[in-house]
Amino acid sequence: MLQNQMHRQVLLLATAQALFQSTSVLVVTIGGLAGSQVAASPALATAPLGAMFLGNAFTTFPAAMWMARVGRRVGFIAGAALGIVGGLVCAAGVVMSSLLVLCLGTMFLGAYQAFSLYYRFAASEVSDEAFRPKAISFVMTGGIVAAFLGPALARWGEPLIDPQYTGSFLLVSAVSVIAMLLLLAVRVPAPPAAALGAGRPLARIVRHPSYLIALFGAATGQGVMVLAMTASPIAIVAHHHTVADAAQAIQFHVLGMFLPSFFTGALIARFGVVRIMFAGVGLLAGHIALALSGTEVPFFVSALTLLGVGWNFLFIGGTTLLTTSYTPAERGRAQAVNDLTVVTVGFLSSASSGALLAVFGWQTMNMLLLPWLGLMAAALVWFARRRTPAVTA
Repeated sequence: MLQNQMHRQVLLLATAQALFQSTSVLVVTIGGLAGSQVAASPALATAPLGAMFLGNAFTTFPAAMWMARVGRRVGFIAGAALGIVGGLVCAAGVVMSSLLVLCLGTMFLGAYQAFSLYYRFAASEVSDEAFRPKAISFVMTGGIVAAFLGPALARWGEPLIDPQYTGSFLLVSAVSVIAMLLLLAVRVPAPPAAALGAGRPLARIVRHPSYLIALFGAATGQGVMVLAMTASPIAIVAHHHTVADAAQAIQFHVLGMFLPSFFTGALIARFGVVRIMFAGVGLLAGHIALALSGTEVPFFVSALTLLGVGWNFLFIGGTTLLTTSYTPAERGRAQAVNDLTVVTVGFLSSASSGALLAVFGWQTMNMLLLPWLGLMAAALVWFARRRTPAVTA
């Protein structure tokens, strides 16, 4: 019975992830295009996506600490409500031809994203130790649905209401309503009240080698992925391809991000988390190699697919490793600092991608990511030699 309840909650969280991620993929697909439609300068085209990551960064830490007191379910429902508001405000920004209002709307969507980041941690909290890596991985499979639903919603909404993209943002609100209703059934056990505020000082938690490598791995995967992904629809259209080509490339990218989640947990259990994270670094390097090989649609699609798989290995590997670096009493603070750092890196990558693309072009921009990946690979080699034990309560 307990096991059935555990699996049921993980399935609910995976479905919530699918719905949220569908809205996120939709915004990634059209956010830069909608921004270029209302922005005064091409360098500001990705500002709405940067604002989404900024909203995420502002909300991540408060969301974690608030949910430590009120519970995951209340927080997740509040996040979906922010998604409803965000979609409506984005639609208003397009109608008003206001970049500022559009960015305000995507900031609300970023706040929704901040709450959704904790779906994977909630899955680990309802699972036993043996099922935990698979639970984290399974929640991430919700993105597979998003790979098809997100671009489809973008295409369906694009011509629905004038001006262009208004209908797409209204669909974000509609999907968020469905997610809110689903999240009413989520039940995640809270840590004992006596445990709140207990545990090691935050500085000591963060200095643990497992925590540092987990954080650096997730931040590297997120930063490299977001920088390339955010710029890719604009780069594809700039190279004389269509919006449909951009949507297809994003679709394959998102499949690359989440389809491996069916087996990433099993790979971690078999080969170890460090090897899987190292494989993620290699896959991101493969993305760069393909980006440098050509600008025809097949090169964009292949490169973005590898980009997604590399992110999956680093992000799920980093999340799994992170859960070994803190006790239940420390989870709120430990998770908040980790995700705040990751989303801040994502925000900086997203906010700078438009300018980097405009200055350097698609291929040179990607080549500049190689030193970052080299540093990540060196950090993993260092960590593997230390063989740091897990933290126990």
